[in-house]
Amino acid sequence: MDWIHVFKAEDLQQLHLNWKENLERKGTHEERDFHPAVKLFLPWASATWLLTEMDDDGLAFGLADLGFGTPELGYISMDEIYSVKGPGGLRVEQDIHWRANKPLSSYAIDARQHGRIRG
Repeated sequence: MDWIHVFKAEDLQQLHLNWKENLERKGTHEERDFHPAVKLFLPWASATWLLTEMDDDGLAFGLADLGFGTPELGYISMDEIYSVKGPGGLRVEQDIHWRANKPLSSYAIDARQHGRIRG
């Protein structure tokens, strides 16, 4: 779990709380549409992730935009994302200044219309 230090502690806690809250609700009409808790990005590329939930092993749920014009909702492995190394050993980072202003579904609709995550 080398990726654990990517997150601010309070954001990591929120991801875990959201995961636990939705665990029994997945696939039902009671499933919560959370505001994303974090925005991750690759500083040398156009890949971006908005995450709403994450289990203790680093399996997250959110909106992924790898820069190919087809953002999609789904599960994301932090081990996989963190294994990617860029120039000078750069890795995925959290945008610590970003704050969500709408639920994940709204970001997904906008991203599909524009071919990328905006905001």
